[in-house]
Amino acid sequence: MTRTIPALRLDGIVKTFPGVRALDDVSFEVLPGEVHALMGENGAGKSTLMKVLGGLYQPDAGRIMVGEETVVMATPLEAKTKGIIFIHQELSLATELSVAENIYLGELPRKAFGRVDWRQLFDQTDAILGKLRVGFDARTRVGDLSIANQQMVEIARALTHDAKAVIFDEPTASLTDAEKVVLFDVIADLKADGVGIIYISHRMEEIFRITDRITVLRDGQYRGTVATADTDEEAVTQMMIGRALDLSRNESHHTRGDVALEVRGLSCGKLFQDVGFEVRRGEVLGFYGLVGAGRTEIAETLFGLRDPSAGQILLNGEEVRVHSPADAIARGISLVPEDRKGQGLVLGMNCRDNMTLPQVDDLKAGPFVAEGAEVAIFDQYRDRLDIRTPGWRQLVGNLSGGNQQKIVIGKWLSMKPDVLILDEPTRGIDVGSKSEIHKLIRELAAQGYAVIVISSEMPEVLHVADRIVAMYAGRIMRTFLSDEVTEDSLIQAISGLGEDRPAVPA
Repeated sequence: MTRTIPALRLDGIVKTFPGVRALDDVSFEVLPGEVHALMGENGAGKSTLMKVLGGLYQPDAGRIMVGEETVVMATPLEAKTKGIIFIHQELSLATELSVAENIYLGELPRKAFGRVDWRQLFDQTDAILGKLRVGFDARTRVGDLSIANQQMVEIARALTHDAKAVIFDEPTASLTDAEKVVLFDVIADLKADGVGIIYISHRMEEIFRITDRITVLRDGQYRGTVATADTDEEAVTQMMIGRALDLSRNESHHTRGDVALEVRGLSCGKLFQDVGFEVRRGEVLGFYGLVGAGRTEIAETLFGLRDPSAGQILLNGEEVRVHSPADAIARGISLVPEDRKGQGLVLGMNCRDNMTLPQVDDLKAGPFVAEGAEVAIFDQYRDRLDIRTPGWRQLVGNLSGGNQQKIVIGKWLSMKPDVLILDEPTRGIDVGSKSEIHKLIRELAAQGYAVIVISSEMPEVLHVADRIVAMYAGRIMRTFLSDEVTEDSLIQAISGLGEDRPAVPA
């Protein structure tokens, strides 16, 4: 039987950074017309392996083959010319340029004397956009597009080349359900054309929906390849983290204390209306709903990022006005934002400075910040949250997603808040780190914190929340006790089909 020649193959790749062997003899291949998942915890080596493939890093040992040719990817442009196309999770677009200029950047079609052939450029681009069924055209300024549509522009780039292999890195992180369907159709078309697809995602349902094989890395080492049809989520998880996960519902029975936060008739223009709920000390209150339901906007209003148009906010039974994040922090409200990289961290600063940033003024000794006090705070929460970093001097941008999220959580815990709000606390985080953060959330409630968790993942809210608020179109439809809610009733409520009922008391 003739063996199929891989579209792309990496043999024995080794990559070492100071003090860390990021890749240790890793081999990986993707066949023509195959969708091959690359999985592993944050820090397992996936990103490093892809950067070696993309010419950003040079391997210390090993070889790369495209078809039957051994190649050296000295630069990202060289990788592109060899037919290796990347669809990055982090957007790399020029927002002031048009969609067409972004898609063909560096390869604009030319007429005589080097002039850009705009008609050909726009026609080619519109043909590609037609395949993606998007609602914008080639002339649209990228900065005027939503994040989800900007992601579709990134994906469109892959369709402009004679690709041998296309790497999708968390491609659905910013997409709606309808846009995901279009993306999966595009992947199916590429597969039918014999293109090899490398699919990197933490979303198990996507992995089992569209991939043919799964390769797992752990601690920079190859842990095995399995046919997707021959395995299941539990087996893949154990390959990734070396242990089984607790996937049960929240059945905690710790004592709940007094009401820490109460909201009455809170509205913010058209974003949300007449919202009322309470959260007690020792309780996790989950907010679940579709994108645009108003969940994040409620959190931002509680944190002083938005001014309410009506309603009351009460802390410990006393009405308060929160006009800014400084007001919220002073009153004991902290927010771990949905976008940890853009809103929760300064990636170019070290771990210690990120963690102590909100309280720099309180840590001053004269005109200078007391470094010893800052280090003591960092050490305390590094140990408490099991943050994996060589030391406080490590730049936050070099940490894995799970450890970055723990830095953000540690930053706010060090402020000793009464109410801790976590918006999509495990987005973009591997299953191992996700399990650790779920455990941490439950432990914080057991320690007496009032915790609000906003999530788009049903298993997450079922796993961590004591009560679940279901939202639809800016309104609370139902509030469920976690041990009584069913998946059907929760889906009905967030789809606007459930009957409006008052919030179930704690």
